[in-house]
Order: sequence, then structure tokens, then C-alpha cells
Amino acid sequence: MSEVAALTTAWYDANARDLPWRAPDVGAWPILISEVMLQQTPVVRVLPVWHEWVARWPAPADLAADEAGAAIRAWGRLGYPRRAMRLHACAGALVQRHGGVVPQRLDQMLALPGVGDYTARAVLAFAYGQRHPVVDTNVRRVAARAVLGRADAGAATTPADLSLVETLLPPEAPAAARASAALMELGAVLCTARTPRCGDCPLRELCAWRRTGLPLPEGPSRKPQRYAGTDRQVRGLLLAVLRGSAGPVPRPDLDAVWPHDEQRERALASLLTDGLVVRRRERYALPAGSADI
Repeated sequence: MSEVAALTTAWYDANARDLPWRAPDVGAWPILISEVMLQQTPVVRVLPVWHEWVARWPAPADLAADEAGAAIRAWGRLGYPRRAMRLHACAGALVQRHGGVVPQRLDQMLALPGVGDYTARAVLAFAYGQRHPVVDTNVRRVAARAVLGRADAGAATTPADLSLVETLLPPEAPAAARASAALMELGAVLCTARTPRCGDCPLRELCAWRRTGLPLPEGPSRKPQRYAGTDRQVRGLLLAVLRGSAGPVPRPDLDAVWPHDEQRERALASLLTDGLVVRRRERYALPAGSADI
């Protein structure tokens, strides 16, 4: 085991947050749900919605048998509601292709709707204890600082990031899976982008970035996304009306949520294109099932 992995795992064993999807008896499906929900969404917002989803749809077959609109409604205000649709489609694919069980092969995971490189590897590592480089923004930042001496790893994951992280993992699969979780936790809790807590970091004595004097980049590696006044906000307002209605709503109910006609039309059109909203005889609703998407 590399010294980075050994020190980080020891720290994780003593300091890991008590998150429900990390419990020993949690299956691959709840872990898959958590990984999709945690994309671009903080843990504190995910927790109540995750609990609701796992209680309501404890297996892929349960979600696949329900309406797509139910998934969108239960997604609430987590943002990026296409993730709810992808989870619904993923549940259907799991039932059709794998008997309702999350597969244990990387190629099969990557073939599922809405499952990308990170999510596939994260589920295989955290649910099945496999050895994969699980590389998100937090892990890339830890590796860039501790090994390369760079304050920031850049805006997007590259093959070089995967290769670097893989060299840090111990050869034994269970230990590698735990090290992957530890590296991610370290980046989320201590080795943060703008206010790292280097004094508490288990890697402080070997960190290459610390030896350079800890220079932070001039600005964020990713430009913060504005929300207020954007089409994303308008889409959210329109979806909120539909989530709060027991059935299809007339167009005036949607027109009332945003005063700018052109932007509202654009947002509604994009929701229809994405399949998040369906039109039924001059009324609008969440999709009922696969036939509506």
C-alpha cells in the first residue's frame, strides 16, 4: 500500500462521516442512487431525498414499475432533474438486462443509462469492494496536491488522473476500495479547494504542495455557475408547479411563474425536449411512463 493510501485510510477509519450509504449492509442499488444524487449536490440536501427514495423504491424493480413522473416528483429540489429520469431508465435497464440486480462488471455498468465512468467505478468499489480508481473532483485535488505539488487538478478528469490515482491504491481490492473512499473523504472534508485544513491533514508531512508553500490558484478552476435569472431557474419553477399538482395543469398556471415570455417559452420547450414534461391537450404534466418519454 502506498504511504498516501495508508495514511489516508487510517485517518478515514477514525474520522469518516457517518453517512447512511456507507453502512455495511447497504446494497449496490442504494449506493447507486446516492452516487447519482451526489453529483453537483451537497450531502446535506441529498440525505432526506435519498432516505425517501430508498424507502419507496428499495430495489430497481420497484422504481421501474412506477411512473417516470413519480421519480421526477420525488426528486424535489435537488436540481438537474434529468438525473431522476436517468435513474428511472437505469432501473428499467437493470430489470430487463440483469434481473433487477446491479451488475459487477465495469462494461455492464457503463452500458446502463445515465451511468458514466465515475459512477460505474464508484458503485463497483463501494458496493462490491472492487479495485478501481474512483476519481471525482475531491480525489483529483488530493492527488494533485499531495503527489504533484499543484494547488488544483484542472476542470475535468483526464486519463492521467485515473492513472495517477490507480498508482496510489493498494493491490488488494478491499483495501483499494476503502482507500478510494478515504481519498474522496479527505478532499471533501480537509483538502478543500479554497480553505484547506492542512494542519489536520494526515498527508501534511509528505504533501508536495505543502512543500511549495501552499500557493492557491489566482481564481477558481471552474467558473461558478449563476442560477438566479437563468433558464435553469425558470425550468425549476415550471417543474415545481407540475410537482405540486395531482394532474395536468393549464398553460396559464405555468405562465404565471415567470414574467419574461421568451425565456419562459425556451425553458418550457427544453423541458418538453428532455422528456421531463409532456403536453396533453393544451395541458402539461410530468411523464407517466416510458411511453411519454
